[in-house]
Amino acid sequence: MATTPNLYIGASRRLDGSGNSEALRVPAHHLLTHGVVVGMTGSGKTGLMTVFLEEALRNAIPVLAIDVKGDLPNLLLALPSFAPSLMVPWAGAMAAPNDARTDEELAIALATERQRGLTAWGITETDLAAFHAGVRVRLITPGSTAGEPLHVLSLLERRSAPWDFDPESARASLSAAVSLVLRLVGVDPDPARSKEHVLLSLLAERRMRGGQTADLAALIADLNNPPVETVGVLPIDEFLTKSQRRELAASLNTVLASPTFATWRAGVSLDVASWMTPGPDGKTPAVVLSVAHLDDEERALVLGVVLEEVLSWVRSLSGTQRLRGLVVFDEVYGFLPPHPANPPTKRPIVALMKQARAFGWE
Repeated sequence: MATTPNLYIGASRRLDGSGNSEALRVPAHHLLTHGVVVGMTGSGKTGLMTVFLEEALRNAIPVLAIDVKGDLPNLLLALPSFAPSLMVPWAGAMAAPNDARTDEELAIALATERQRGLTAWGITETDLAAFHAGVRVRLITPGSTAGEPLHVLSLLERRSAPWDFDPESARASLSAAVSLVLRLVGVDPDPARSKEHVLLSLLAERRMRGGQTADLAALIADLNNPPVETVGVLPIDEFLTKSQRRELAASLNTVLASPTFATWRAGVSLDVASWMTPGPDGKTPAVVLSVAHLDDEERALVLGVVLEEVLSWVRSLSGTQRLRGLVVFDEVYGFLPPHPANPPTKRPIVALMKQARAFGWE
């Protein structure tokens, strides 16, 4: 039987400095009850979370980290050794304004400081090399080419495999994508109340079940020339009039034609299952989804779709008592507000907290 991983998160010692430090280790399965890190600004919340992430990855536990502040991409700086040459590209940016040392001299000083600090915690160069060799870090940046851009409408415009074996989960993801589109054009995105949402979902699912994609151009064509005669029991012209459909089609066309939106429709697909699956090299995946460059509304829209897809994928897994992966949200403030506020991130976050533990996700 495999042993339960223990995550090493630091050490404790007496406030007066006396006595020996005692290692703090958290059994990985304890995180299945979920966790939250609270503290004042600058108290080290993100630092502690980064340690948790690195420890999970060291134990071959995949990680999806949602980054709002711009700190978590530092996981890419997990250099494989203490060699000063690896620090040279970053040395200049870390120098004080009046520091006259060359980048090479700064790199030596930084590498020495890094080695001293990590060695004090029992982390050796062998550990660094093993981490670097066993972990694959990806930086995904929706709406930007700073990292890998994300096609936020890929659930519509690129047909996903779950339509062939798990249509219920695929339908939930599709609903989130349709809500995103409607929010972009200022239309009610509520799946239960919005006629526009019902019609677009019906048209899009019809295409997906037929083995096609439901890209915006195809949906615009279907709105202008509907391939169905009824919605529920009502004729389509009674459910949503021809003028209303044309108005919606014109709004979607504006989004489609916008050069600003082009970046949002290019890049990697929103496919959490592939993100969290080790590749052919066997490396443990760590995906940092950074939205630090977006405004508040854009962040909520993008993360709402991403978290709905996370929820759909997690529900497709079998139950377990073992920690399979971590979903980490740095700075959740504003994305999980009290009633009556209801941003698109609230429902999937609450559902993940209630249900994800049964499937091995924290």
